[in-house]
Amino acid sequence: QVQLVESGGALVQPGGSLRLSCVVSGISVASTDIAWWRQAPGKEHEGVACITTGGFVYYDDIAKGRFTISRDSSQNTVFLEMSGLNAEDAADYHCATKEHCTKLGFGTWGEGTQVTIYS
Repeated sequence: QVQLVESGGALVQPGGSLRLSCVVSGISVASTDIAWWRQAPGKEHEGVACITTGGFVYYDDIAKGRFTISRDSSQNTVFLEMSGLNAEDAADYHCATKEHCTKLGFGTWGEGTQVTIYS
């Protein structure tokens, strides 16, 4: 059974940084594409970043230049490093398996971790 558990969400000031973690079990992070997506209250979910089995990374416009996705196969974990956070980044962040980063839809996803921006 594939499971993903996110952590690292926190209360952070505008301009701050966070590192989110996605611990995966039941499948190797090197054998499936893994994406991060987010959803703010009352808003549609939006893609953030994705990493392929080959290590190629994709970023949605909201993440380009500010966020970095990476993985550590020894920990079976995918990370999302975020910097320059602003109020629009406040959301629940989820990681999910994907058939391929360029395709729509997700496989299995976790319950999420909350990022709150305060000033």
